[in-house]
Amino acid sequence: MADIIKLLPDHVANQIAAGEVVQRPASVVKELLENAIDAGATAIKLIIKDGGKSLIQVVDNGVGMSATDARLSFERHATSKIKSAEDLFNLNTKGFRGEALASIAAIARVDLQTKTADEEIGTAIEIEGSEIKSQEVVVTPQGTSLAVKHLFFNIPARRNFLKSDSVELRHITDEFHRVALAHPSIAFNYYNNGSELFNLPQSNFRQRIVNIFGKKSNEKLVPVEEETQVVKVSGFICKSEFAKKSRGEQYFFVNNRFIKSHYLHYAVLAAFEGLIKPGMHPGYFLNLEVDPSSIDINIHPTKTEIKFDDEQTLYAILRSTIKHSLGQFNVAPTLDFEHDNNLQTPYGYKDKNAVLPKVTVDSTFNPFAEETKVTSSSSPKSPTSSFSSYKKPSTESWESLYVETPSREDKSSGFGNLSFESEVSTKSIFDDSDDDLDTAAITFQLKRKYIVTTIKSGMVVIDQGRAHQRVLYEKFLKTVTLNEGLSQQLLFPIQLSFSLSEIDILNEIKDNLTTMGFVFGEISESVVEINGIPPMVAEAEVGSIFDELMADCQQNVGADGFSQADVLSKALCKSLAVKTGDVLDKLSQAALVNDLFACTESMVSPFNKPIYVTITENDIDKKFI
Repeated sequence: MADIIKLLPDHVANQIAAGEVVQRPASVVKELLENAIDAGATAIKLIIKDGGKSLIQVVDNGVGMSATDARLSFERHATSKIKSAEDLFNLNTKGFRGEALASIAAIARVDLQTKTADEEIGTAIEIEGSEIKSQEVVVTPQGTSLAVKHLFFNIPARRNFLKSDSVELRHITDEFHRVALAHPSIAFNYYNNGSELFNLPQSNFRQRIVNIFGKKSNEKLVPVEEETQVVKVSGFICKSEFAKKSRGEQYFFVNNRFIKSHYLHYAVLAAFEGLIKPGMHPGYFLNLEVDPSSIDINIHPTKTEIKFDDEQTLYAILRSTIKHSLGQFNVAPTLDFEHDNNLQTPYGYKDKNAVLPKVTVDSTFNPFAEETKVTSSSSPKSPTSSFSSYKKPSTESWESLYVETPSREDKSSGFGNLSFESEVSTKSIFDDSDDDLDTAAITFQLKRKYIVTTIKSGMVVIDQGRAHQRVLYEKFLKTVTLNEGLSQQLLFPIQLSFSLSEIDILNEIKDNLTTMGFVFGEISESVVEINGIPPMVAEAEVGSIFDELMADCQQNVGADGFSQADVLSKALCKSLAVKTGDVLDKLSQAALVNDLFACTESMVSPFNKPIYVTITENDIDKKFI
């Protein structure tokens, strides 16, 4: 039998490895920025075009590379970060695998220019699909400039799976935030299609957070500081009133490396227990410094997952540290049993003496004594002479109290001519109609989750939340398509705070939101003013609706108007639909059933989940066999 196992060519192996290392343009940005930091750069520029599909360029002023190192850096498993397997447990650099540049060069066109401080001229290398096209000397400043062009040009299938430019740009911005926050001592510049998005000078950690997320974020931050033998915790947490339903501003850094840890996230949630509502997520920017030998980074190529030797101890320390900061800065309520607020004296009355009140009292006054007529012959010295006696009102003619008394202007006017408001009626969440009365008699709510109604062949059990989502979804799509959105003007505008990235998303979807009925006022760097809302939206729910809207739009908003309208309609219907546990009256149940089966698609929700099940009479009969 002939041998069938073959050794893969290098360019094929590199393309396979690139599938793990390079998932999208943001992955390339992460690897290049980390290489620049490992090179000792103090200033880094990131240049993006077309969401990273056309160009990703990183320019740094680090140590640079010699001609030999520049050529060798694109080989697989070639690195200057480690030399032996033991070095994996004492890592002080971002990269160590030696796979990033080889993977990037296998799926893109790469231009490299680099020079060290000792050399007068630098090296320029052009690579296309792992094949070196040219290598020559070039005049360039100290450091490295690496440009990645036409990502996935030789793998069309992977390129077609990329999202729109705006979505890919947001993923790049997220990676930029993570790297920039972890290294506030390095200056960063970020350009997109020729315009500057961020200019971050060298600063401390707090100022770096403010420069990225806006000036409003400064008032949210609460310092956290604790040092133990196991870990040193530093950074900031956001106050409880700024917690959101969506996860946005949650950052863990272990030894200046961004990580994702659900376990540590629950430690933060445990510290905020009782201060935030269930389902809300507080913001935090926490640095953890641990012994490099106590963690294992070599788990995933993205290096965002870390294994700790003693996670339980880290959990307890982190939870107690955050609780201490919340109490120290009066974010959490405290009880002081030695302090009495009633004994506090205002500063303006501190040096004043007490003054007796000047009150005249008739000590002989008796409201139950018989009335005595005061005459002119009475003694002026009598204490009762200056006070009128109390007279109990007579109840003999009590009917006269209810006799209409005509006014001077109109003798005929009285209470009979006054008009009163009718009793306030609470409108159902659904539009009622006479046609619903027949259906209302044969519907009932089961477990505050399902609506059961009868049909000719048996009965139908409807999920009330999914049914309402379908009804609202088609209403919103129709509103956007026909541009017939109604708006309810607010007496007092609502002001909502957002980060810079969320403001960009809002500007992108503003037109579609306006069509749906939202009226926007002034939009600044971090504050949005809302002057009008759709009639079906409650004013108290606007903040939570926009939080969920931003969370959904960060991942799903497309470039074309239809996909935007679809995402917005899904986000709004999910926020506004009735939930499990909501009690519906008979007419609301009937209206929901009628509206559902009037929809274009009534079987599945906007999220492709079944809305109802049918139980026939035969199915019921089988249960009694």
